[in-house]
Amino acid sequence: MLKLAITFLVIGAVLALLGFGGIGGAFIGIAKVLFFIAIALFLVFLVLGLLAGKGIKNAVD
Repeated sequence: MLKLAITFLVIGAVLALLGFGGIGGAFIGIAKVLFFIAIALFLVFLVLGLLAGKGIKNAVD
C-alpha cells in the first residue's frame, strides 16, 4: 500500500510540475489517504501481533 501511495505522490508531483495542478492535487490527495490507511493498518497489526505473542507465551508457560 505504501508503494501505491508513493506512486500516486510521484505522479501527482510530475503532473503539478507540468502544469496540471488540479489533477496533480487530486493524485497527491489520494496519496495522503493511502499513506494514512497504511499507517493505521500497520498500527492495528502491530497491536494484534503483540497481543497474539503474549497469548502464545502464556499458553507455552
